[in-house]
This record gives sequence, structure tokens and C-alpha cells, in this order.
Amino acid sequence: MKTEKLSQTIAEIDRLNAEDPFYDNNDGKMIPKELLYSQRMSKMLMDYEPMASEPLQIATRAQHIQRWKIPRESYPMDRKGYLMWRTELKNFHGKVTSDLMEKMGYHEAEIGHVDDLINKRRLKTDHEAQCLEDVVCLVFLKYYFDDFIEKHANEEDKIISIVRKTWKKMSEKGHQAALNMSHSPKSLNLIKAALEQD
Repeated sequence: MKTEKLSQTIAEIDRLNAEDPFYDNNDGKMIPKELLYSQRMSKMLMDYEPMASEPLQIATRAQHIQRWKIPRESYPMDRKGYLMWRTELKNFHGKVTSDLMEKMGYHEAEIGHVDDLINKRRLKTDHEAQCLEDVVCLVFLKYYFDDFIEKHANEEDKIISIVRKTWKKMSEKGHQAALNMSHSPKSLNLIKAALEQD
């Protein structure tokens, strides 16, 4: 059950993400890209971990908050540039969310915990950090994997490598949730091919 403070925080995250100038198609309706992503993240979390704590719910909703403000093209288009971009994004998402939570009256410890979750600190020792990582991977597989396959249609080895890396980030519970999802025949074949290589 959501507290009033949590509901207001989620609404503010949505307000910020609704400013995204880029849109995605959702069942024929165009929705700001990061708003749609954040809502999908929250839905997946509630399906996967119905008793998720308030900090975990906030971190999940704010995972990509205002992501468009730091475009990938602002960093070198190589592996090093990609890693720099990802680090800068996590710091940015954490800062925006921390400032928002402070305005909403959250305690310093709660704000710090959400910042840790968004920045993927203690991934292997914090159950909630692993839960968030599972949700990120599940959302990718459910909503974005087919488009990724289409975009990289002639790079099957690359796709299989991405699936293997994604799989290694997930817990056993996450693996089971992924396998229990409905997948397109093409995506299922690629997932199976990736797992057979392990």
C-alpha cells in the first residue's frame, strides 16, 4: 500500500519524465519515452516483488529519470565513452532523485539507500539492489528485446552476447521469471542459444 508521501514522489517523478521530448508507441498511443519506461519498471516490480519497500519502489520508478538530458552522443562513441556515459547517468539519476526525496521530507538514510540502489552499489550483497537489477533485465526482455533484435538483425552473435551478459546480472529468481514470460519465437530462440553457450 502506498503512503501519501510515496504517491506524491511517484507523481513528481512522472511529471519530470513526462517532459521527455522523445516518444514511444504503446499499443498505438505515443507516450514520452522515459515516462513509459518508468511505469513499466514499476509494474514489473509489483509483479516480481509485491512487497517491495518504499525506497525500492522509488529507485525503480526513477531508474531513468530525465535520462534524455545526458545524450549518448555527448561522449565518445566507443567502449570507454559508453562506460563514462553510464556512470554520469547513474550519478545524475541519483542526484535528481535525492533532491526530489529531500523536498518530499524523506530521511537522509532513505535518500542514501535510494541513491545506492540507482547507482548499483552493493549489487551482490543487497537483496534490493539485486531485485532492481532483475527488474531492469526483465523489462528489457519483455518490452525492448524484440526491437533490439530487429535493430541488430545481422548481428546475431552480438545479440547472443548481450543476452548472456544480461543473464549473468540476474538472480535465479530472475532467471525463472524471464523463462516464464511469453516471448516471440525469434527472441526465445536467441535466449535458448545464449543459454546453451553457458
